[in-house]
Amino acid sequence: MLKISGLVITYNEESNLEDCLKSLKPVVDEIVVVDSFSADNTEEIAKRFGARFIQNRFEGHIQQKNYAVDQAKFDWVLSLDADERLSDELIAEIKKIKGQNPDLGAYKFNRLSNYCGSWIRHCGWYPDTKLRLWNKQIGKWGGVNPHDSVIIQPSVEVKKLKGDLLHYSFYTVGQHLQQINKFTTIAAQESYNRGKKTNFLLHIVLYPFWLFLKNYILKRGFLDGYFGFIICINGAFYKYQKYTKLYTLGKTKN
Repeated sequence: MLKISGLVITYNEESNLEDCLKSLKPVVDEIVVVDSFSADNTEEIAKRFGARFIQNRFEGHIQQKNYAVDQAKFDWVLSLDADERLSDELIAEIKKIKGQNPDLGAYKFNRLSNYCGSWIRHCGWYPDTKLRLWNKQIGKWGGVNPHDSVIIQPSVEVKKLKGDLLHYSFYTVGQHLQQINKFTTIAAQESYNRGKKTNFLLHIVLYPFWLFLKNYILKRGFLDGYFGFIICINGAFYKYQKYTKLYTLGKTKN
């Protein structure tokens, strides 16, 4: 039977962690929680589920998730964010994989997000396919902070599983705006460090407007009602914020 390490990184996730670990329990053989020195009950919840609880200084989402992979006892790892849960169908699919006991490989599945109590199936938010189950010998976390993804060796076939990864993204619009402010600061700094420049007219004026039209009209965000409109507006605002901050960095540091 295939052995899987379940991995979660946390920081003050007491409101999310219990449901996340409940969904992991049926399919993993150990749980590793790597925490960035939470001040709430995250540690108590993790240990109640028998998790190995490890505290590590946060240097970036990619770095923290790769650190968690390095702590895994088994070669196969299943990585979730604390605000994610496996659907029943996805749990059944992963149990099948464990019975087949593959050697090397990787698996992806759709992610369905809940926003302020509503499931979002448009706006460019679904199917939002994620690779989260893989043999750590053939892949690791990469991308550009704060937007990470698992990078697999090109020769490895990535198979898709049925079922959804359920993502409880934001409980209030205010939480969404707070994350936009935080993530755009990180993204702008990463882009600046890589030498990227901002075209004021293209990136700050035109691109956010085009992105709203694409997600709300072409990707049918209007079918998600009021929250579909909010998501599309905030998506455009994210780009505006990111490129405005990058533009400001370029002006103040040159």
